[in-house]
Amino acid sequence: MTAKADRPFDIIVYGATGYTGRLVAEYLAHHYQGQGPKWAMAGRSADKLAEVRDLIGAPADTPLVVANSDDADSMRALVESTRVVVTTVGPYQLYGEPLLKACVAAGTDYADLCGEPGWMREMIDAYHDQAKASGARIAFSSGFDSIPFDLGVFMLQHEAKARFGGPAPRVKGRVRAMQGTFSGGTAASLTETMKAVAKKPSLIPILQSPFGLTPGFEGPSQPLGLLPEYDEKLGKWAAPFIMATINTKNVHRTNFLLGHPYGADFKYDEMMLTSPGELGEKAAHAVAEMLKNPFGAKPPKPGEGPSQEERENGFYDVLFVGEWPDGKELRYGVKGRYDPGYGSTSRMIAETGIALLDCHAAGGIATPGALLGEALVKRLQDHAEITFAVEE
Repeated sequence: MTAKADRPFDIIVYGATGYTGRLVAEYLAHHYQGQGPKWAMAGRSADKLAEVRDLIGAPADTPLVVANSDDADSMRALVESTRVVVTTVGPYQLYGEPLLKACVAAGTDYADLCGEPGWMREMIDAYHDQAKASGARIAFSSGFDSIPFDLGVFMLQHEAKARFGGPAPRVKGRVRAMQGTFSGGTAASLTETMKAVAKKPSLIPILQSPFGLTPGFEGPSQPLGLLPEYDEKLGKWAAPFIMATINTKNVHRTNFLLGHPYGADFKYDEMMLTSPGELGEKAAHAVAEMLKNPFGAKPPKPGEGPSQEERENGFYDVLFVGEWPDGKELRYGVKGRYDPGYGSTSRMIAETGIALLDCHAAGGIATPGALLGEALVKRLQDHAEITFAVEE
């Protein structure tokens, strides 16, 4: 096996012909224009890869790698030729394990967009110790789920220690505004998770528990954020947030992996703010109702997603509120340009891949927050048009 430092590529984008993979490749080609990492596009079809390379305006000499998760030899060849793999090929519970397994064996770093906690826990149980031994750094959930939330809490707690000498025991994540749409990949992942639960009821407690990704550690009872409520301090109604299930688990895993810098008794939840008064209450209840069937009668098909105009016009704004029993409070904001699920996500996973090139953390199945922390925050601010800031 080639030593990592001598491998021909820094990053391979696996799934470069899919909707999100294409956006990642396009970002690397245009944002870095040959001045960044040595990267390649990978997928199942050489013809399709060449077509997408030309379509996105990548240089004609952009390397193309043919690989298929059904073919173990092609997976091994792929991971042994690069220092980092960025994969957008989901649902991960259907297609993810062969690539993950190959990365762990080869000590190759890995970033994905997985928001499938049942599969993530199975992979942690199966491969975390092997990844620690090989040095492979595995970063799950490197997109909108869960980077703004994982790093938002991380940075709030960093500020809390600087100001008050210790972490906030309670943090509220509140989505103030968001514009963007779902893709077929997101819909397919949720569908497959429901199928997996039907076949493996043992996954139910993992999906239900905020500590589903912290094997061996069960923290205090958590606020659930499942019902609309009026937030007196913020003066607005709050509704359940569709991504809270995965984000809260990742926030607790970061805390767990770093040795509980937020405290072993840390409490965290996420909700979406509507507005004050009766209109806000109606909106909060409408959101709660919509979450029973988030994709409507016709979910988008894999490979489909928002138009370029929708991606360009999208945005998100998330507030984190740290609270102390004596009434102290600290507010921190994370704001991103572009639609959260695709325009911003494609930039986030690309920058996670680049940040892994300079990462010296130990191997293991982790989170972007635990592996990269402030280094990734800096990259996202410098390159991905995401801001992280204390709000006075």
